[in-house]
Amino acid sequence: MEALKKSPIVKAVGLNRILLVCVLLVMYGAFAVISPTFLSYSRILSALNYAYFLGFLSLGVTFVIATGGIDFSIGPVMFCCALVSGYCLTSYGVPMPAAMVISIAVGFVFGCFNGYLVAYWDIPPFIVSMASMNIAKGVASVFTKTQSVSWPRSDAPGGWYRKLTSVGSIPVGLIIFLVVAVICAIILNKTKIGRYIMCLGSNKEAVRLSGVNVRRWQMSAYVICGTLVGVAALFYVAAYTTVQPGYGDQYNNEAIAGCVMGGTSMAGGLASISGTVIGVFIIAILQEGILALGLNKNYQLIITGIIVIVAVYFDVLGRRRKN
Repeated sequence: MEALKKSPIVKAVGLNRILLVCVLLVMYGAFAVISPTFLSYSRILSALNYAYFLGFLSLGVTFVIATGGIDFSIGPVMFCCALVSGYCLTSYGVPMPAAMVISIAVGFVFGCFNGYLVAYWDIPPFIVSMASMNIAKGVASVFTKTQSVSWPRSDAPGGWYRKLTSVGSIPVGLIIFLVVAVICAIILNKTKIGRYIMCLGSNKEAVRLSGVNVRRWQMSAYVICGTLVGVAALFYVAAYTTVQPGYGDQYNNEAIAGCVMGGTSMAGGLASISGTVIGVFIIAILQEGILALGLNKNYQLIITGIIVIVAVYFDVLGRRRKN
């Protein structure tokens, strides 16, 4: 094992990411053997569609967790973004580009709201995210009068937005997602804001005593998260079209599972965008594999919960060794 860790490839890529890729390939192979239909293009496209919106949620919450915080409102906020912007589109005749901007703007506002309460009012992130989750559900229900919202189909006026996921056989969504992931990795690892976000998770008090405005940088993590949640809403409706008020909770755990599985520490100070990307695809393959086997989606909830527990346990063990 020590010789493996000293390998140049392992040092460059990271042992955790190599293991994650192996898990992803083994899962894909296992599902393909058990259910031959899993290899069909429709199954692959379905898994990718699931990975896109979940991926943007995971990228956003990675920044929050890196500060040592948490955000359990991302799923309901995503639905709120989709419902509010979709209702403006279908009921008020707002043009499609404006509706897409509204979706991102709603996510941005929730990010500012969460970040301000956590950073400037010193309210625990868990409490803020629980309150924000309920507010998002309430706002969406009141705004849409508790009605579901259906975005235009691909053959309807304005249906071009569905090309966010694919154009013919070209997975456009995959390209966009990976480009955004690279940008997030650069922000987190190569910029001032990213360095401060990581330092906040490692030792917030030390950063404050060094003269850094920790409140500003802590809030920025939530703003980035909220903005990406607004983007996730667009990819959700591009894949599934119809959105109903009161939903979205299940995606919180899946997005966080993707982060933690990818090497982001729940204690903060350690995060990996590339690991998050791989973790998201593992969750997406798991979800599609369970459906291909004809099992109830509840099995995915059970497995995702176990994944979170195991990933956090290994994170705790790793920190104990370092200490």
